Order: sequence, then C-alpha cells, then structure tokens
Amino acid sequence: MYAILDIETTGGKFNEEGITEIAIHKFDGHQVVDSFISLINPEKEIQPFVVNLTGINNKMLRTAPKFHEVAKRIVEITQDTVLVAHNAQFDYRILRTEFRRLGYDFERKSLCTVDLSKALLPDAESYSLGKLVRSLGIPVSDRHRANGDALATVKLFKLLLAKDTEKTIIQDVIRKEGHGELSEKQLDIVQSMPNETGVFYMHNKDGDVIYLSKSTDIKKKVNQLFTKSGDRARKLTKETRKVTYEKTGSELVALLKEHQELLKNRPKYSPVPRKRMFSHSLCLSKNEFGYLELKPTILSKCSDPWGYFNGEFSAKNHLYKITREFLLCDKVNGISEARGNCSNYKEGNCNGACIQKETTGNYNERVMEALQKYSLKNKDVLLVDKGRELGENSVILIRKGSLVGVGYYDLNHQINNIHILETLITPMNATHNANFIIESYLRKKKINKTIAL
Repeated sequence: MYAILDIETTGGKFNEEGITEIAIHKFDGHQVVDSFISLINPEKEIQPFVVNLTGINNKMLRTAPKFHEVAKRIVEITQDTVLVAHNAQFDYRILRTEFRRLGYDFERKSLCTVDLSKALLPDAESYSLGKLVRSLGIPVSDRHRANGDALATVKLFKLLLAKDTEKTIIQDVIRKEGHGELSEKQLDIVQSMPNETGVFYMHNKDGDVIYLSKSTDIKKKVNQLFTKSGDRARKLTKETRKVTYEKTGSELVALLKEHQELLKNRPKYSPVPRKRMFSHSLCLSKNEFGYLELKPTILSKCSDPWGYFNGEFSAKNHLYKITREFLLCDKVNGISEARGNCSNYKEGNCNGACIQKETTGNYNERVMEALQKYSLKNKDVLLVDKGRELGENSVILIRKGSLVGVGYYDLNHQINNIHILETLITPMNATHNANFIIESYLRKKKINKTIAL
C-alpha cells in the first residue's frame, strides 16, 4: 500500500518551513482507496515568492486547521504504507519536522518518483513534475497546489509501476517489510485478489519473483495454485511470502507481459517458454494459372511465409477458415482434390478459380485481403483494447510488422501525438514469438479496434 502525497510550504530557512497545504492519496497499486486534502495554518508568514507560485496567501489560511489538529489523520492514512512523492526527500523531511515539533517520531518507508523516473524513463528531457507529466500526456490541473500535484504523481507512479517489468519497486518494498511467515494481512491480500485479467507474481521472503502467470481471473488462478497438490506446488506455497498483481484489462496485453517477464525474470517455479513457439506458416505462391495459393508448410521450407502456427493442424484450420470467409477456392488451396470445379463452386461459395472462371486479379486481391487481416507482416498499427479501468484503453504498438511495446491511455491526443504515444509505451522485445502470440490471439478473439499509423 502506498501513500502518495504532495506538500506546499511557507518557504524560508531550512527546517523552519511550515506546511500550508497537504494532499495524501492512499493507493493500493491499482486505485486510490482513501484521500486526505487540507489547507493548514502554519502559524507563520508565507514567503512572497511562494504566494506567487501557489496562489496560497495568509488570508486563506487564517481559518484553516493547524498541523496538530490534522496530525492524527495523517498518521492513520499513512499507517502501514510506503510514502511516495516527487522529490520524496523534501516532503518526508517536512512531515518529520512537523511531527518532531509535536514530540512524535514519524517514520515511514519512502519512494521518490524522481529517482524512479530517471531509472524507468531514461530519455525524458526533464524530471520536474510539470514537464515530465506534460511529456507523458498526463493531465494536471492546479499545478503547484498540493492536490493537483498529488493526483499527477498518482498517475505518474501508476505508469512507473507498469514500466517496471523487473518488479524492482515491489521487490525493494518487500525486502524492507522484513521476513517471516505470511501475516494475516498478507493472507487477506492473497484471498482478495481481483476477479480480473492481468499478471500476478508470487514473491519469496527476499521479494524475488518465484512464480508469475497471466489469467483472465487472477483470484481463481491464485486459489487454484494454493490448493493444488504435488511436491512442486507445495514448495511454491511454502516459499511464497506475498502475492502481487498487475491488472492489464486486455488478455492480449497479459499474454505479452507474461511471455516477456518469464524470459526476463526466469522465476524458479514457472515453466520457461520454448525458444520457438511455432513451426509452420501459410506459404504463398502462384499456381500454373496465376492464382495465389496457400499451403500449410514447415516454416524453414517456405520462401514467402504468412503467419506463425504451432503445427500443421493449426495452419490447416486457419486456411479452412479464411477460405470460407473470403470465398477462396478449396481446389486452389489444396483443401479439395477435385478434378474439375470444387464443391463450393456449385454452392456459390467459390467464384470459379478452380476452373479459371474468375479473373486472377479479383481472386488474388481477396487472398491478400485474407492474409492482411490476420497477419502483422509489414504493418504499422495500433491494437487498441480494454484498459484496466473505465475510460482507459490499452494499446499495443506495431512497427514494420514487429512489436514495439504496450501502454495505456485515456485521452485521444495521447495516441494522436506520436511523441507522447512512444513515451507512454513500455518497450518489449520484438521477437517472432511475440508476433506468434499476437497473431494467434487475433485469429481466435477480437480486440476493440485496429488503427493504422
């Protein structure tokens, strides 16, 4: 659990500043579950430059509560959380100073989104909150006011968690939480996994990921693992100290994240993906009459492959599907061995390529339409699907037929502006296996929409 905060102060000498406004949003890694926002009477004058910067003046604070009146609420909302702030050293120091004046030792673990951004967004031009969120297309209102900056930090931190494919943020937090058996609180977290699509991670006492998997129902899958019999399952259960998860909204995004993170993290109890997940393709060539024909072929024996398949049976099934969908010819594609016309010609489901009645131009155009619909070959597209929450969309960026990465957006200008889009994207390895995962999914299931670049 995280407490994402921002503090505005009076300015002045080091350790003599007073708090004028505070905003804290309790964040469970997925959504804000509690908030506290308040002006605070610092009982001292505000520096003129701070008034110009924030718009907060002495008159506004005369009737505001003093720090000792809100101290209990701050302790409660930050209890058992990690403090997260942009330049956390400053905010944490100010809070500790205020509590020290009350004779209370305020201690919390902390994370700085400046440091995290430098590690996870190395190409950013600036790491100031305003410029950084603007470059990411994250909307921010009330800049230099506590709640406006805190809400922008929430969105920034959510993006950083998504980009942290090696899970260094969570591992670092878990290491600091200490060792030992699962507490009741941790057991409650495991039992309250969401019935949603995403990737979940099982961690050992050091915070290392020892198992990860995707699921369209995270709660159900975790429950199955903890009730599964067998020596390997018992060892996994015994070593697990915490379970975390990342909602993806889109099952296709979950499949890609699972594959990439299995290769990167090599969890102890997860099966390692095969080096090559496919063996066959639909091979494109022309027959003696000039018609384009498609044949399921071992990939290494094909000079013009279209699509990846995990076996001949899978390739044949897809060939049969597109032959029906696009009124292609069974005989041309080798599905029928008829001497004359194929049986579909009589039924009106073939336009006569089998007996050279349809022009090669018309027929070959439909063949290419069929291949283009289900293949990534040479494409520059965005695959848009469900997001993690209402109003959000997931996006998969494909360039020149290869995977670039995945991300999320909630405003159209974030995908209409290619610079912002590329900043939002978490890069992924452009492998043939990644293409196989995407193409296999698109052959079986639908996504919201495809946008050509």
